[in-house]
Amino acid sequence: MVYAIVRAGGRQEKVEVGTVVVLDRIKADENGNIELAPVLLVDGDTITHDAKALAKVKVVAEVVGDLRGPKIVIQKFKNKTGYKKRQGHRQDLTRVKITSIK
Repeated sequence: MVYAIVRAGGRQEKVEVGTVVVLDRIKADENGNIELAPVLLVDGDTITHDAKALAKVKVVAEVVGDLRGPKIVIQKFKNKTGYKKRQGHRQDLTRVKITSIK
């Protein structure tokens, strides 16, 4: 069983070949592929976490599509001053499928 922990969008995700992951919006290359930076690699019984060894490892993902996250409502209120503010936000996301871990 081979899997890797990759750094993507300020978070870390556990991925295997065939896993579909939703990440912050990432721009793909002309082929629609993205290369993710591994933090840890588990290949059977061996665990690789050395930076020099991980520099040789490539985790390649294919972009499945772009989407937007759920709406988050931000409300601010100050008592007795009449100050109210309401703001919304939807995060831009990318759905990717892991194609290879080399």
